[in-house]
Amino acid sequence: MSRPVRWTYAFVDRPAALFKRACAFWTAVTDTRPSGLRGERQEFVTLLPEGADACVKVQGVSGGDGGAHLDFAVEDVPGFVEEARGLGAEPAAVHDGWAVLRSPAGHAFCAVPWQGEAVRPPVVAGSRVDQVCLDLPPSVFDAEVAFWTALLPDWPARPGSRPEFHVVEPPAGLPVRILLQRLDDEHTGDGRDGGSGGDGADTAPPSAHLDLACGADVDAVRARHERLGAEFVARHPHWTVLRDPAGGLYCLTGRDAETGGLPRAGS
Repeated sequence: MSRPVRWTYAFVDRPAALFKRACAFWTAVTDTRPSGLRGERQEFVTLLPEGADACVKVQGVSGGDGGAHLDFAVEDVPGFVEEARGLGAEPAAVHDGWAVLRSPAGHAFCAVPWQGEAVRPPVVAGSRVDQVCLDLPPSVFDAEVAFWTALLPDWPARPGSRPEFHVVEPPAGLPVRILLQRLDDEHTGDGRDGGSGGDGADTAPPSAHLDLACGADVDAVRARHERLGAEFVARHPHWTVLRDPAGGLYCLTGRDAETGGLPRAGS
């Protein structure tokens, strides 16, 4: 029996040494205030919006350059974990009341208790954090699509606007969706920066990043983010890649910030 997801969180994972810098940037971007520090190493912060429920958190991580991951808030954490394991997920860490798992391709995600979250944060200065993009080598792409489709049966899954994209969309009201992106080769890395993708010998861990829907305001949002400390990386027809002050890549997309829909010309 499927355990429905009641809420979703997008996690900004950044190196512990740059944690404060990441918190300052993302609270400014989302017009939120930071919660108190949590965790054994004081490594977690929730970004609290005014008059709505949080859906973005920041984590200081040891090792690597960071990235992003999803938290799924459910009523039955053990049941959700059991279902995920039955579909091929591997447990990475079990805590008191919540758990970290890895998808068959190695992407981390968490199962956490639902605490009544229901009110989605508004669009802020023309943009909204609404997507976590998982980068996938071609050899695991189809299996990963099958995994997320089976784990989230009430989330409509469909091919995206480009051949390398597959979208897993949450039910109405949930704030964060999933984009699965097939890379050009077996290198595991961020495919959004226009880089070569490597020669297949790289064994770096799976990468993921946040996407912000901006509609027609991508250029204005980019200018605001650069004023806040972001750096321009690359521009593509329907998204722009930036690097935040803590070194993490993320994208501004042309999807509508209110609805998540594509612009009329496609995306």
